[in-house]
Amino acid sequence: MRITDIKVSEVPLDTDISNAVINFAKMTVSMVAVYTDKVVDGEPVVGYGFHSNGRYAQSGLLETRLLPRLKAASNEELLDAETGLIDPVAVRQVAMRNEKPGGHGDRAVAVGTLDMAMWDAAAKAAGQPLYRLLHDRFSPGAPIPETVSVYAAGGYYRDGGDVSALQQEIKDYLSLGYKDVKMKIGGAPLDADVERIEAVLDILPDDSRLAVDANGRFGLRTALDYAAALENYDLVWYEEPCDPLDYQTHAAIASEYSGVLATGENLFSVSEVRNMARHGGLRPGQDVLQMDPCLSYGVSEFVSMLEVLDAHGWKPDRCYPHGGHQYNLSISAAFGLGGCESYPRVFEPFGGFADETPITNGQVRLPDAPGIGIEHKSALRDLFNQQF
Repeated sequence: MRITDIKVSEVPLDTDISNAVINFAKMTVSMVAVYTDKVVDGEPVVGYGFHSNGRYAQSGLLETRLLPRLKAASNEELLDAETGLIDPVAVRQVAMRNEKPGGHGDRAVAVGTLDMAMWDAAAKAAGQPLYRLLHDRFSPGAPIPETVSVYAAGGYYRDGGDVSALQQEIKDYLSLGYKDVKMKIGGAPLDADVERIEAVLDILPDDSRLAVDANGRFGLRTALDYAAALENYDLVWYEEPCDPLDYQTHAAIASEYSGVLATGENLFSVSEVRNMARHGGLRPGQDVLQMDPCLSYGVSEFVSMLEVLDAHGWKPDRCYPHGGHQYNLSISAAFGLGGCESYPRVFEPFGGFADETPITNGQVRLPDAPGIGIEHKSALRDLFNQQF
């Protein structure tokens, strides 16, 4: 098997919504297509990748640093010696040549985007759904679930949006089969956010719960003010109350807030996860971590994160990756994670899952198609066809 070409494109996210920190109207997304000479069912294998919402496109890093290293490498350096197929772990090692430790962020996103495309190509070449390929390589012997728990992430701030519009949005998610939902906080004063929270709780069925997400907006004093108000509600979790790398503030909040805290979508490396486990004061067995593989160097880095967490008493089922798409759904199944985020009707066409796997009672079935299953989400398939 040989990589014959790698193409990069970027598209606008094109959605005018805000969380407590940013507006997404100008946000862009990188897309990658990896072309190979491997033919399956009469068609050359092409692997597709993109990155989750919240980070800008990484065309420069991909085209000027990462891809030239792959083109300069020998074919044998990029393949699994036993199967002769693309080895995404080896590809990632080549892509990171001559890179210093530290300085994560955009670089982690660029590598993670490329890594997704490589795993898609590898799974297609092997004729397996991605979750099964990952399971067999990294977690052999562990059971593979038939479904994965998913929750609907929404409740963003919108110009002209009022409480009734927020309630209708949440009702729409429930009608799609979701049980638990998440909304944004921190983009309005505390009393206004409490009104929004109570409006959502008023319309949730008894078997549904609400999570809230501040996207790292608060300093310690405001985070604790919100924590005191949130103690009044039975929430799934209170997410990203402070800067993701402010471990001391996380520890102070955890010492005061009796509910579940969640963070991690902006931890991009093993060292950052290790520091959170050491110094963040979070409680294994209670709190939740949300590292997103395609924002953080890809699958092999995520495997190392899970190993670090295990050494600190964390189980995989306390991880719920950010991102809300098919790639992280496969990873959630392969590694026995607690569940996966979902973005129904926002961040389309990247968010959401295959057309033939609707949400049922807060669960989604795993697709049987080889690879990630991008071709089985029609709007996303069409976008890749347009770009490449």
